[in-house]
Amino acid sequence: MDLIAQFAADPRLATDRAAPPDPAGRCVVYWMRSAQRALDNPALETAIAIANQIAQPVVVYFGLRPQVAHASLRHFAFMLEGLADTAARLVHRKIGFVMRLVDRDRAADEFARFCAEVRQAAIVVDRTPLRAADGWRAVIPAAPGAPVWCVDANVIVPIAVIGREHYAARTIRPRMAAVLERFLVPVGNRRVRVAWAPARAPATLEPSRELLAALPLDRSVGAVSGFRGGTTEALARLGRFIAQRLPDYATARNAPDQDGTSQLSPYLHYGQIAPHTIALAVRDAAAPAQDIRAFSEELIVRRELAINFAAWNPRHATLDGCEPWALRTLARHARDRRAPLYRERELENAATHDPLWNAAQRQMIEAGWMHGYPRMYWAKKILEWSRSARAAFAVAVRLNDRYELDGRDPNGYAGIAWAIGGKHDRAWGPERPIYGTIRYMSAARTGRKFNSRAYIARWSDGPPAGPRARR
Repeated sequence: MDLIAQFAADPRLATDRAAPPDPAGRCVVYWMRSAQRALDNPALETAIAIANQIAQPVVVYFGLRPQVAHASLRHFAFMLEGLADTAARLVHRKIGFVMRLVDRDRAADEFARFCAEVRQAAIVVDRTPLRAADGWRAVIPAAPGAPVWCVDANVIVPIAVIGREHYAARTIRPRMAAVLERFLVPVGNRRVRVAWAPARAPATLEPSRELLAALPLDRSVGAVSGFRGGTTEALARLGRFIAQRLPDYATARNAPDQDGTSQLSPYLHYGQIAPHTIALAVRDAAAPAQDIRAFSEELIVRRELAINFAAWNPRHATLDGCEPWALRTLARHARDRRAPLYRERELENAATHDPLWNAAQRQMIEAGWMHGYPRMYWAKKILEWSRSARAAFAVAVRLNDRYELDGRDPNGYAGIAWAIGGKHDRAWGPERPIYGTIRYMSAARTGRKFNSRAYIARWSDGPPAGPRARR
């Protein structure tokens, strides 16, 4: 079978040159970035398929970059736990794993040096959703004679198939439905024909507590006890969710006082579990149809709408990425009186007059995760309590990315853009101060949707702070 022709026709893959593997190469290199797993990984499986055809081994390369905006000990502890799990699974599959420490702007250079060491026959890289749809080419070093394949490994429907930025769930949903049967199939996990056993093993870092202790990280945001990284833990959580919480998910998902959600978002963010793995398990579960539909809508349509936004809109992490109608209505109300006004540090410390908002902020700080329903309210109140919509958007992004385990993720940026800038939404009347026609959420109405007293009590740190406002 001609793999080059096969891959060229596959919309999950893109290549910088339609060339065969370098016959002088000694291995196939997979540059693992956002799909940090050894199970159900289309990028890894692509590398194995190429390697098997040319009777070469596979080695996975991971560049560990501590200088990531807003990342902290919390994020790296979770990620390194996951990488330790992945490394063990790769060894079991007779695949090499090499991790190197890289500087902020030298990732491609370090990868090129690694390729020179192992003499690659072909390169596979997984697509990072936060880069522009074709932005992967800019980070791939020159590799004469070796083709480079980029694989959509963290979505079900490939980015190229959906194409362009979609306006809302209602526009992307039929496009996805038309092709879902084609792509929602098991990934498959091939056996390698040639084991990785180099005569001289490349230098590598071990994902360990010792490495974590030595990294130059922001340690003011500590690790959380409620989440342990890795594919093994993700699969266990998925199993418990399907058995215990998928039934009744359609109603329980909107109750932050209950543990009704899957809490798999951190594992999806780091690529420690595949969306295919989750979607197929849920689809085949013995649960009511309405609950399966509700979860699948969140996992497939809503999540991939957010990825579509991040992939095609270079301003997705700013207010400028929102729709013109929303920017206009916010501009009309830019001079509206805002009282109270809170400084970013007051928000960060959950020191507002609103006990529901404070509880949401404390959940994020303490648990590294916030339920999606209060997260909407959380972002909208930041709009109301900030000097401008642009400032509110920036503060929400910084707090989200600093404390959430799934920070710096398309879902987070899309959620903030929805709450503050009307992204993926529509205008709502009548106009209100500050919000204009952006959808409004009040403490009273939000608190009646679930047992807000129980939620506040769970995440309370004593009596709520007074309205330490500035005008």
